[in-house]
Amino acid sequence: MKILAVDDDDSIRDLLTLQLRRHGYDVLTAADGEEALELAPEADFIVLDLMLPKLDGYEVCRRLKSRDATKNIPIIMLTAKTEEIDTVLGLELGADDYMAKPFSMRELLARIKAVSRRSAKQQEGGEGQQLSLRLGPLIMDFGAYRASLGGRDLALTPKEYELLKLFLTHIGRAYTRDELLTRIWGYEYYGDTRTVDVHIRHLRSKLAPAPELAKAIETVRGVGYRFQYEEAGK
Repeated sequence: MKILAVDDDDSIRDLLTLQLRRHGYDVLTAADGEEALELAPEADFIVLDLMLPKLDGYEVCRRLKSRDATKNIPIIMLTAKTEEIDTVLGLELGADDYMAKPFSMRELLARIKAVSRRSAKQQEGGEGQQLSLRLGPLIMDFGAYRASLGGRDLALTPKEYELLKLFLTHIGRAYTRDELLTRIWGYEYYGDTRTVDVHIRHLRSKLAPAPELAKAIETVRGVGYRFQYEEAGK
């Protein structure tokens, strides 16, 4: 696997390069946001610093997730900023995980492996399962790993797609945040349950053109979330 390490600090880039190569990864490096965008199509995974020259990590992440050629590349954001709002924004833009500096290289390697396995499973699609599912104006094409609303692509991130697929194939069932972390993020995930809330909020926003679907993702107080939906006329 080829990892793109993006950081404007030479010492951190050198550390990442040395340790990642020692563990069998090919490594590309970039020192600013523009260089990161140029090299990203060559990478299988990206470790992305937040505070970068030319384009910051938020903008780099946003652009990568909006392009077909790079939208499915897993991203771990690496930053010295630790405020919750920074974490939330990074996750809303499509980052797969978030680590604050100073970081443990051992933990970063564990997260790379966990995110990689999760991403690979998500890319496999729905083999051996139904090929598509329709609910009102929403269509999920499991074979193509896409979702559309009223004929328009929802442009879901991999985890948003998996969340929506889980809800639609288990209508009415309530899931705790911990259950959702385990099912969607994997048992090795090191983050906290706020990650689930961020992705639920983002998913509701994307479903907003169909209010009945956005509202169908219900918050179950003291538990977590469920998808409760009944089509008109039924």
